[in-house]
Amino acid sequence: MTLWNEQAETMPRPDLEKMQLLRLSGVLERVYNNVPFYRERFDALGMKPGDITSFDSFRQLPFTTKTEMQASYPYKMFASPMEDIIRLHASSGTTGQPTVVGYTRNDLDTWSELIARLLVAGGVTKSDIVQVSFGYGLFTGGFGLHYGIEKVGATVIPISSGNTDRQLQIMQEFGSTVLICTPSYAVYLGEIIADRGLNDKLALRVGCFGAEPWSEAMRKEIEERLDISATDNYGLSEVMGPGVSYECQEKDGMHINEDSFIAEIIDPNTGKVLPLGQTGELVLTTLTKEGIPIIRYRTLDITRLIPEPCACGRTFLRMAKPHGRSDDMLIIRGVNVFPSQVETVLVEMEETEPHYQLIVTRDGALDALEVKVELNENYFSDEMRVMHELENKIKNRLRNALGVSAKITLVEARTIERSTGKAKRVLDLREYLV
Repeated sequence: MTLWNEQAETMPRPDLEKMQLLRLSGVLERVYNNVPFYRERFDALGMKPGDITSFDSFRQLPFTTKTEMQASYPYKMFASPMEDIIRLHASSGTTGQPTVVGYTRNDLDTWSELIARLLVAGGVTKSDIVQVSFGYGLFTGGFGLHYGIEKVGATVIPISSGNTDRQLQIMQEFGSTVLICTPSYAVYLGEIIADRGLNDKLALRVGCFGAEPWSEAMRKEIEERLDISATDNYGLSEVMGPGVSYECQEKDGMHINEDSFIAEIIDPNTGKVLPLGQTGELVLTTLTKEGIPIIRYRTLDITRLIPEPCACGRTFLRMAKPHGRSDDMLIIRGVNVFPSQVETVLVEMEETEPHYQLIVTRDGALDALEVKVELNENYFSDEMRVMHELENKIKNRLRNALGVSAKITLVEARTIERSTGKAKRVLDLREYLV
């Protein structure tokens, strides 16, 4: 077992929960005194921070949503004065006003510590050369990983995202041993590496991937294509960025850094807290963040908490790999469909590539789902009968997995747009067909 911070990561559960409540008390005082948004909420409930003395009383507090954070743009949620904020990050704003987050010097130190745990759990050592192919800038991914790599003592290559030819050149010439990017980009790199016969010319051995949901089938695909050990990690800019949770070498759930976060699972429709082990929406509260502490933030990510001990010895609760977001979930003729379910089916079929697109339209009053699927070039045929049989095979497997029928459109390899960031899987046209 390799740990970065054994004292924190193997803390007995009773001691950890006492620490959480102690830190929560300080966070609630901080937001009440410095953030009008939270003070108004306490006052509306007729409560003071000192009234929160247990996890049960904590759950009386209302949730914080992304919409509320967007409405506070840019600095209204900050609990620290701007003179103490030394870094700003923000979401892309593709779904509305960006959410802006600020970090104090202590916040950046904490962030680096959490990333160091993530990296070491994934197999990174100070002897590694780490290629960061996440975007730098306002996105938290690049800088978030960067300083944690330096804290571990490994060598960081801040190449950022895009320019695949340059990525591969650097990978070869600099001897990169660790790759950090989105899993969909890792699959794409694997394709190009195979095409150019570069596998024997690379030193890669570990991959730390995140920023989008990915299946166990895609993990297998990445590990085989790149000949590496691939681990998942999770985070979101509103709460910290990467470093909220991470997989160890057991690859059996992601350890949540519970000394910095309280995790809950709720029913996304009712807001009711669900028992450990049940699947629902992840809610997070920050315990160590100074710049912009967040109370009971609805992440929209669908997962479950795993209370059973991990074989690695870490005592933090684990979360299952998120299999989608409640706002990404498609409801097709009354059936809940997540893109990751489609991915799992396609990755397990040798005839298809793990690149696809879901297109949702209406057929009269009913929803209609089309799945564009890239074929492996070895299986593309000019014979209509062969292609029709393959369409039916995919259609049947997807219907069994999803519980709803879909139109299958087969396309040649490399024809679905690739992304160096988060893959764009869904095109929902229903709102335009009224």
